[in-house]
Amino acid sequence: NLSFPAMPGGQQPQKHYGITSAISLAPPREIDHLYTKKLCDAMKPFGVFEDEEELNHRLAVLGKLNNLVKEWIAEISELKNLPPSAISCVGGKIFTFGSYRLGVHTKGADIDALCVAPRHVERTDFFQSFFEKLKQHEEIKDLRAVEDAFVPVIKFKFDGIEIDLLFARLALQSIPDNLDLRGDSILKNLDIRCIRSLNGCRVTDEILYLVPNKENFRPDLSFLKMWNTCRGIYSNILGFLGGVSWAMLVARTCQLYPNAVAATLVHKFFLVFSKWSWPNPVLLKQPEDSNLNLPVWDPRVNPSDRYHLMPIITPAYPQQNSTYNVSTSTRTIMTEEFKHGLSVTDEILQGKAEWPKLFEPPSFFQKYKHYIVLTASASTEENHLEWIGLVESKIRVLVGNLERNEFITLAHVNSQSFPGFKETTENDFVSMWFIGIIFKKVENAESVNIDLTFDIQSFTDTVYRQANNINMLKDGMKIEATHVKKKQLHQYLPPELVQRKKRVRISLQLWFSCSDLFLCGFYVSYVFYFLFFQSIAELNRSSNSESSNMELPDASSPLPASNSCRVVKNSIKLALNRTK
Repeated sequence: NLSFPAMPGGQQPQKHYGITSAISLAPPREIDHLYTKKLCDAMKPFGVFEDEEELNHRLAVLGKLNNLVKEWIAEISELKNLPPSAISCVGGKIFTFGSYRLGVHTKGADIDALCVAPRHVERTDFFQSFFEKLKQHEEIKDLRAVEDAFVPVIKFKFDGIEIDLLFARLALQSIPDNLDLRGDSILKNLDIRCIRSLNGCRVTDEILYLVPNKENFRPDLSFLKMWNTCRGIYSNILGFLGGVSWAMLVARTCQLYPNAVAATLVHKFFLVFSKWSWPNPVLLKQPEDSNLNLPVWDPRVNPSDRYHLMPIITPAYPQQNSTYNVSTSTRTIMTEEFKHGLSVTDEILQGKAEWPKLFEPPSFFQKYKHYIVLTASASTEENHLEWIGLVESKIRVLVGNLERNEFITLAHVNSQSFPGFKETTENDFVSMWFIGIIFKKVENAESVNIDLTFDIQSFTDTVYRQANNINMLKDGMKIEATHVKKKQLHQYLPPELVQRKKRVRISLQLWFSCSDLFLCGFYVSYVFYFLFFQSIAELNRSSNSESSNMELPDASSPLPASNSCRVVKNSIKLALNRTK
């Protein structure tokens, strides 16, 4: 809580958020509240939000998990011969982070959680004895440990709720229920895996602390999560942005417009980031040095940080760039989407469109003339799930190879994967990804043969080598990349994805005689009507017969009945062709 000296008129200065002063402190108008209500209503048909019963179910599951952790830590403490007085207050706690902690999770989403234990509980205890304790619990299903991951995790379903549980061991004798993880001193004497595990909670808590108004931040972020998912730019692994990066962009918008409501914030979000001068970083607060000698993002010190294209810096120490996967192509695509979002939002706030227009998917399969079809297949479902996880994590390597090709301007990977046709491979389990390609126009050359063999082979070699290194590669695991043209996409995808939406065409069935030709004007649109007469004039100009004296009537004139049926029929055919 901050206190300020009184100002003239009884007003107090507003708390300063972020690294700059606000762009506008204007309070919301009545119409802004109206647009915000419409914005929230636009999300309801998607059925993404949980009702009170589902929310309470999550709380109950987290409560049970918290009790399990306390029981387990007490049992471990007893095995390690701690005195009974210490065991009774040794504690242990579950913290949440990510979308659930931010209050923007959707129906059926998993919960990111962290198990915090005192110093005498080892990481091996977590992956052995606690894993066994979870295995024996009747409400826990699909239990699996990923101990060798960059951030080690235990994954499971607890009474239907998917949970990803990390572990951190603090240099404390006990873990009180009121423990705050935001202080940097809590990182002292911790190994790097514990620091990484704590990072998610510390970043999420810091974001919530740095936004001026959580009640405006949450609907704004929820709406924009739906927008970036519909537009295919929600994927950290493919080089777009992940959840924490989007949250930080929204939080920065809230700092710049601290009194704005959700509808205004959505508009300002697009305004700010469609004009942002990348690679200038997005910062929620000035980076601080806690003298713990941990590596932080700093392009003045770290030469590799200077090559980051779209830096969005986490606010908790040690500060990191959350968007190191962004490439030239993905930044270009996201910038285009920000501009498109601004254009649509301008229409909405002018009353020319409604909020759902922002959720219309892009026409990816009509946008490009050339595509790379990437196919990953395996002989069993279990192997397939493992294989596509590795392949997807390496797709940005292929995008990087393509971007470095001198003849390629852009490589746009579709964030959605598609089931493959079993007929095209000997394996039963197939997934496909599509990458749209724009080739550079070569001056003074009618056609250029561009060889992508090296770019593709280099990528497949990388995937197979990685699979070998981690002992994942099994018989039947295959990956292929093929260049196809737009007209060939129907061989891989259902027609509704490939076919361009047909324009509305004028469909007429005319029965007429020379004496009632004037009735045609009541059945054709203004466009057709104009083209009809223009066509008659052209036909008359090309005729050496009676049409040489005919003039083009204006739009208010009746159809001339003095011309032959043949001339009129030809005119109609020509006009119809022009409207197609």
